Amino acid sequence: MISLDFNFNILTRDLSHYLENQVKVGLFGSGVGLSLVLGFSAAYTCYYLISVAKKPQLISGGKKFYHFLREQCPVVSETYYPTFWCWESRIQTLLRPFVTAKPGVIYRNELIKAADGGQISLDWFDNDDSLSHPDPATRPTVLLLPGLTGTSRESYILHMVQQSRDLGYRCVVFNNRGVSGETLLTPRTYCAANTEDLETVIEHIQRTYEAAPLMAAGVSMGGMMLANYLGRKGRETCLKGVVVFSAGWDVFECTASLEKPLDRFLFNSYLTSCLQSSVHRHRPVLEKCYDIDHVMKARTIREFDERFTSIMFGYPTNDDYYHDASPVHRLKSVQVPMLCLNAADDVFSPSHAIPVEAVKQNPNLAMLITHHGGHIGFLEGLWPRQSTYMDRVFKQFAKAVIEQGNRLKDLS
Repeated sequence: MISLDFNFNILTRDLSHYLENQVKVGLFGSGVGLSLVLGFSAAYTCYYLISVAKKPQLISGGKKFYHFLREQCPVVSETYYPTFWCWESRIQTLLRPFVTAKPGVIYRNELIKAADGGQISLDWFDNDDSLSHPDPATRPTVLLLPGLTGTSRESYILHMVQQSRDLGYRCVVFNNRGVSGETLLTPRTYCAANTEDLETVIEHIQRTYEAAPLMAAGVSMGGMMLANYLGRKGRETCLKGVVVFSAGWDVFECTASLEKPLDRFLFNSYLTSCLQSSVHRHRPVLEKCYDIDHVMKARTIREFDERFTSIMFGYPTNDDYYHDASPVHRLKSVQVPMLCLNAADDVFSPSHAIPVEAVKQNPNLAMLITHHGGHIGFLEGLWPRQSTYMDRVFKQFAKAVIEQGNRLKDLS
């Protein structure tokens, strides 16, 4: 310890002597110090502008939809500048919930009955102060679907509610069964492949506001569910348009990506524990049908699905469930304008599994791919508290669909 203190004292004494005699005006005023700072800053700036900040790639199956987006949604043609101090995929994904603000939103909760006797929780933001659409009967409605374990209180949902409020629209958030505090009445939760609850919700909204245009936005698993719904329904839906963010298109590839050591540590284990917590909250009703002790021992999402989700929804194997849950197989049947935003560096939805070729075959589809952005990240600006690139895509597309939707009736 004496030797360590002695060496440290000598080091600080020599450093002080050097600064006093060689760097008379301080580090940043010295030739060496200033050159180092300027050199590093210039190198980092060059790297950022050349390799990080890039225009997104817009792909569409038809020229009409492509030109519509370029005209009505200028954000699809603008360079995306990720926050310069956290542009890496995993950092964007991890920091987004903590960095972005949570706008104050007061919801009106409604519980509706499902066909099996269960209940579905809807959180409404009625926007009765809307100046552009004062009549509730015709006020446009935006249906929002959160991610795997998300609710109406997620920051990305609150941001979309705020953007919709600014446009004068009404919002309703579809909370998956059992995640938002409501009682689970039947031994059934949710999955990306089953769209029965979503169909119930959309029919309920349409009956409630028959004269109001309706569009939808889904995030992560919510986007997968929306895409699967559109693939099943074809033209038999009242939705005027859909926007999907950070969806996993091929569940096999998504799961494999999340099982890599680092991503398993950062994301997979945490999400598995969140799913297990939801199961534990509803254990009294679920343990009548499922081996909950076995479910609680799962260590990955795949193990959870093998022991719980695939069994609940009657699939012979988990592979059968994953195939049915993958929206890539239904994209050819989508008949409603759907814009999809994915980041090429999203570890939840790896770039090689983004269905570019399938999108090119359907004039109702458009895919917007950013170079960076992570999973539901898309942070931009020096301190991205108030808005993200994803928020801007949502606002511009929602406005275009609601106000210029007639131009999207026939995209073939």
